[in-house]
Amino acid sequence: RASNPLHIPPSPLSKTAFHRSQTLGYKNGFAFKRLPTTGIGGQRLHVNQLSPAELDELANKRPTLTYGQAKQAPPSDFIPAHVAFDKKVLKFDGYFQEDVPISTEEHFRIRQVGIYYYLEDDSMSVMEPIVENSGIPQGKFIKRQRLPKNDRGDHYHWKDLNRGINITIYGKTFRIVDCDAFTQTFLESQGIELNPPERMIFDPYTELRKMPLRTYVTPSDFDQLKQFLAFDKKVSLWFVLFQILSHTPFYIMMMMMINTTTTTSSSSNSNSNSNNTP
Repeated sequence: RASNPLHIPPSPLSKTAFHRSQTLGYKNGFAFKRLPTTGIGGQRLHVNQLSPAELDELANKRPTLTYGQAKQAPPSDFIPAHVAFDKKVLKFDGYFQEDVPISTEEHFRIRQVGIYYYLEDDSMSVMEPIVENSGIPQGKFIKRQRLPKNDRGDHYHWKDLNRGINITIYGKTFRIVDCDAFTQTFLESQGIELNPPERMIFDPYTELRKMPLRTYVTPSDFDQLKQFLAFDKKVSLWFVLFQILSHTPFYIMMMMMINTTTTTSSSSNSNSNSNNTP
């Protein structure tokens, strides 16, 4: 008897057929695949007759077969929009340009506004910050309402708003330049790609008025040497009357033009019974 180095039981010497099993069959004229039931030589195979796909499906159904059908989670409570979006407002910063035809100092005016979108009822409002002594009505520019988008009856929705776009409301074109942090977070969470923010435009005439006034100082042309040469030996003489209860004396006041100094002396006559004072 020959030894088997792999320690595998030798096959019976009486086997004469070593062909493979047939796995292709026909049914109703259609070919189909079937799993082999016998191995090489006609030996019976003791294996599972399920296909890999059927085994995977059975593995997925194992929790159901063990614990029964899973219970569906209860549906979430219905929350109306006016409750879910209560006090949630989107804010956009923008401006519009207004023509000034009757002014000689400015041809147009830039007016900054805040555009508010209320999520609870899809209404909008436009507010203009109040500038002191502006001379024009400011504050609530457009009251809260659903703003028409076009002539077909459509209204503006938050999906229509973005940075770096123009929107027309009642004939005025507003330029949206930026938004606040809550608005950016909300729009990005809804899958809207925001444009990069733009720089806010300021009114040139208002900025000019904020600048301090320029003061012009004229240099002095006073020259002491020129005064000495022009007014040397020139004296300005005045006669002064000093009124006292008893009498009215006269004085002489002289101003030296060279240095604008003055001297005063009495002009009383002799035997006037008054003291002569320089």
